[in-house]
Amino acid sequence: DYVPSTIMALEEVVRAAQGRVPVFLDGGVRRGTDVFKALALGASGIFIGRPVVFSLASEGETGVRKVLQMLREEFELTMALSGCRS
Repeated sequence: DYVPSTIMALEEVVRAAQGRVPVFLDGGVRRGTDVFKALALGASGIFIGRPVVFSLASEGETGVRKVLQMLREEFELTMALSGCRS
């Protein structure tokens, strides 16, 4: 049994939506580079559940702050390295 990952299906879904509805990605986001790829492929937004929930369970609010900061820093670095300003 095989199901494509959400990121693998994203481009086709964005194309099918034809700009009529926003397309959000949920699932498989673990790094800032995942956020970058999803936005580059046309996602309107990204849901980040697992890293946040795992961090909350292991370190509470501090863990959530850490993981969100890490994702932000990775995303900003990826943006800078790819020459994107916004």
